[in-house]
Amino acid sequence: MKEEIIKYIKRNRVSTTEIADCLGKKGSLYGIHPINRGHFRVGNVFWTYASGESNWNVHDQIRKVQENDIILVDVFQCGNRAILGELVAKYALLYLQAGAIVVNGNVRDVPNIIKENYSVWCKGYNPEGCFNKKDFQDIAAAMYEEYNAKYNGSIAVCDDCGVVIIPKEEHTKEFYEKIVHIEEQEDIWFDCIDRLKWDTFDTVCKKKYMENPGV
Repeated sequence: MKEEIIKYIKRNRVSTTEIADCLGKKGSLYGIHPINRGHFRVGNVFWTYASGESNWNVHDQIRKVQENDIILVDVFQCGNRAILGELVAKYALLYLQAGAIVVNGNVRDVPNIIKENYSVWCKGYNPEGCFNKKDFQDIAAAMYEEYNAKYNGSIAVCDDCGVVIIPKEEHTKEFYEKIVHIEEQEDIWFDCIDRLKWDTFDTVCKKKYMENPGV
């Protein structure tokens, strides 16, 4: 069902807000925002990480990225240093045809990322970058296994509101149906306030449309 979920979200431009609602109002990567507005991306998550003020792993691992993958970069013990900039963004998004880059930390070269309108989400900006050194302080093997199992192969939905992760255990027919239902519900709610001129209390809380299915 994974590909069906991705296709439905993409075709219907299902928002991160709606996906978070389907997940029980959770799933967001807190504090992450797009650099460029108006981008909408959904796809398989390719997870990688930077550690010990080094982005060596990022440079090494993104070579395995597949077309349309959403690259998710976690950050450990890098202080406020930027994890990547225009060079990695261009290589990944243009030459590897990744769908987007999501950095759970800072990025740099922001003027050029804006100029090129790259699909990059991050927590913040800093011109001071990481070092491309091999002898860095790595994360524990158990932590790597935990994050890799959690994120690699999940689904990321990215828009102007942020980024929401659909975990692998939700790649089911039941979750697909939840997305379809919430899209239909949104249509009903907006019809209630736009056409019927109901207030949001009657629409959302009391769900009066359930009492009047023919309206």
